[in-house]
Amino acid sequence: MELTNLLNIDYPIIQGGMANISTPDLVVAVSQAGGLGVLATGGFSLEEIRENIHRIKQATDKPFAVNVVLLHPQIQDLAQLVIDEGVDYITCGGGNPLPYFDRWVKAGIKVLPLVGNVKMAKKVQEAGALACIFEGAEAGGHIGALNTMAELPAICDAVDIPVISAGGIYTGRQILAAEVLGAQGVQVGSRFLLAEECPIHINYKNYLINALDSDTLVTGASFGHPVRVVKNRLTDQLQKLEAEGASQEEFDAMARGAGNRAASLGDTEWGSVMSGQGLAYFDKIQPAREIILDLMDQYKEAKASLLK
Repeated sequence: MELTNLLNIDYPIIQGGMANISTPDLVVAVSQAGGLGVLATGGFSLEEIRENIHRIKQATDKPFAVNVVLLHPQIQDLAQLVIDEGVDYITCGGGNPLPYFDRWVKAGIKVLPLVGNVKMAKKVQEAGALACIFEGAEAGGHIGALNTMAELPAICDAVDIPVISAGGIYTGRQILAAEVLGAQGVQVGSRFLLAEECPIHINYKNYLINALDSDTLVTGASFGHPVRVVKNRLTDQLQKLEAEGASQEEFDAMARGAGNRAASLGDTEWGSVMSGQGLAYFDKIQPAREIILDLMDQYKEAKASLLK
C-alpha cells in the first residue's frame, strides 16, 4: 500500500480523530507504533489544541495529523492555527473543507479529508487532497448514509488519489477486504477505544467489552444528524422522543453533554457510548502498539491464506 510512503509511516493504519478522546497520549502511542496518530480538535478550545500539538511534538518525532472539525465554533481560527503550528497532515470532516483548501495546500499541509460519496471525493481531489477517507455508516459516532463495503469500490474507481477506508475496521481480515476493494489504507477509530492510552473512563471500556454484537443503534437520524452509539437508558429515551415526534430542541436538550458524561465521567447509562458495529471484536484492553501489530499480523495471515 503506497499510503505508507506518502505519510512516512510503517503501517497503513490511521487512528481516528475522535472528539474529546484522541488526545496526545493516544496519538503518540499510535505514531510511535508505526501508524498515523490523529489529534482531535472536537471538544477542545484553541488553546488546548495548540498545547496538545506542542505536547505531541515534544514526545515524538514521528508523523502525526490533526483532525480539523469543520463545525468547530472557532473554525476560521482553527484553520489558521494548523498553519501557524506547522502541522504536516490534517484530516477533516463534519462539513465542507473546500473553502480552506487553498491556504492549507499553499502552506504545504497535506490534506486527507473525510468524504461521504463519489461527488465529494472528486471535489477534494480537484482541490488538491493528498488522499481521501471514506467512512461508511458502520462507523461509530456521527455517520454518513452509505455503507463501507458497498460504496468503497465506487469511491476508489472515481478518483486517482489514494482512498482510505473507515468504518467497520477491527481485524486484519477487514483491512485486507478494504485493500481488495481498492483502498490503500484504513482509518481505525473504535478499535482504539480499548487502547491503554485511550483516555476514556474504564466504565466505558468495560461497557464495550460486555456489550452484545447487536447492541449498536443510530439516534438522531430524523433530525439529519445520525450518531451510532451503544444502547442504554439514554438511547431508549432519545428513540422515544424521535418516535413521538419531539422537537429537535427537546432532543438536543437530552443529548447535550452526553459524550462527556460517558467518556470522562463513566456514566454508561445516561452518557453517549459511541462505537461502531464491531462490538463482537472487543474483548480486552491492550496497548495501542499491540493493537496495531495484531491487526497487521492478522492482515498478513489472511493475505497469505488467499495466496495458497
